[in-house]
Amino acid sequence: MKTSYKNIYTVLKINRFIVLAVVICSLGTSAFSGWIVYDTHKKALNSSFAINTDGTVIPLKWVVQKENFKIEALAHLELFHSHFYNIDASNYEKNLEKSLWLGNSSVDNLYRQKKADGVYNRLLQYSLVQKVLSIESELNIQGENYAFKTITVFEINRGTIVDTYELVSSGNLIVVDRNYPKNTHGLLITNYFENTLKKINYENQNP
Repeated sequence: MKTSYKNIYTVLKINRFIVLAVVICSLGTSAFSGWIVYDTHKKALNSSFAINTDGTVIPLKWVVQKENFKIEALAHLELFHSHFYNIDASNYEKNLEKSLWLGNSSVDNLYRQKKADGVYNRLLQYSLVQKVLSIESELNIQGENYAFKTITVFEINRGTIVDTYELVSSGNLIVVDRNYPKNTHGLLITNYFENTLKKINYENQNP
């Protein structure tokens, strides 16, 4: 006698086949995904680390960040020393205002001391021109307080007389929020101090 319903065993076989096919496909997909993750992780390990000068392994991303930071820090120091020491009767107020945004109270205190000593009054009275010739900075980026030493060579033009000086200054850098356009590098000079100032013969040093 024929029936419209399929044999229960046939239905069970089909269901079992479907379940097995789904399980096998799932296992295959999981295995393939696991291999992709392992291969990506292995490549990342081989390419995301670098060797430090002392032989230690450090993340490449950290190296890039440090390199970028050093470039910005040196640019920040050059910008500050250029504004602070490259002055004349026509631009000293504007340049000093710009430089004060790049340092903390130690820079402001030095500015006030120079002002009290009559440095800027003499600049106006005798129409002096103080021009920066070179700025060279050394930076120590170990730790959180980034120490620096900068050698700034500048000349003071008194009309008939031009004297050249070498200033050695030092301090630290800290990271702050960027302020466009007043502090684009997001760094602040702290503990700024003028260590030595001496008169030199710049022409003999740069033939």
